Amino acid sequence: MRVLGIETSCDETGVALYDSEQGLLAHTLFSQVKMHAEFGGVVPELASRDHIRKLVPLIRHTFDQAGLPMGAVDGVAYTSGPGLVGALMVGAALARSLAWTWEVPALGVHHMEGHLLAPMLEPNAPPFPFVALLVSGGHTLLVDVRGVGEYRILGETLDDAAGEAFDKTAKMMGLPYPGGPLLSKLADSGTPGVFEFPRPMVDRPGMDFSFSGLKTAVRNTVATHAVEEAVPPQIMADIAAGFQEAVVDTLSIKCRRALKETGHRSLVIAGGVSANRRLREKLEAMATERRCKLYYPRLEFCTDNGAMIAYAGWQRLKAGETSPLALDIRARWSLDELEAVHG
Repeated sequence: MRVLGIETSCDETGVALYDSEQGLLAHTLFSQVKMHAEFGGVVPELASRDHIRKLVPLIRHTFDQAGLPMGAVDGVAYTSGPGLVGALMVGAALARSLAWTWEVPALGVHHMEGHLLAPMLEPNAPPFPFVALLVSGGHTLLVDVRGVGEYRILGETLDDAAGEAFDKTAKMMGLPYPGGPLLSKLADSGTPGVFEFPRPMVDRPGMDFSFSGLKTAVRNTVATHAVEEAVPPQIMADIAAGFQEAVVDTLSIKCRRALKETGHRSLVIAGGVSANRRLREKLEAMATERRCKLYYPRLEFCTDNGAMIAYAGWQRLKAGETSPLALDIRARWSLDELEAVHG
């Protein structure tokens, strides 16, 4: 079975072709980062318009890259939520139109299920069951995964997600958009331990997250060390290192609790923040200590992409799932509302 995957949930236009026998055939991604950088963040209307401009050319390019004629698929999968409504509608409308024209089924895919299943695209795919840490720009979730669609949320963020905390803290420190990756790079030149920031909610039971207090602690520290409204570069790097350590320590502690509660021997991390080198190091050490195995997607599939949507779509299309003709867009959509895939 061959599936076209379309991702337009936010500020990246992703397209991919996945074949159940040959694997990933081709994938293309266009990022709108440069366009939104001028405004210091994603502008939903501009994001939607750019998806309209880029999507059809990217689809043509992806078919050409795979050496296939347009329409040589058995199904079309598209992100139907959660995400920006306008951006989602662009992908959904085109996906439904193409599926209708090619006379193949179409299916709306949960964006976070795409991230969760992205490591399955790797040669060494994680076996079920496992614990998944999903850390993207707008989501931080710990999930007990027993199969495709068999999800139990163990913990989630009560305010900002980890990715949002990185971006907002970077902006507070004067770094340009998108600040998260720049903050991580700055942290590499800093010394962890010079500034000790709180590890939020680790002193209480449970696996929920909260990063708003950590941001406040960083803001106060920056203000304290400002000299004529500027913080010396090395102190700024040390603050970045301290912030990053606080985040990755918090995530690691909660992952340890999740592995202990479920008894699973495998841990998956996915989403944009899973590309963070320090987070991978910390989780690798924790998993080794617990005699567990850590899995994650390759760097290009950590951020939003069409490949994860094509794969997740295939898992459900092969089981006979399809979406109604009406556009099934959902700005908010809990992962545990999905049904298990059988067959």
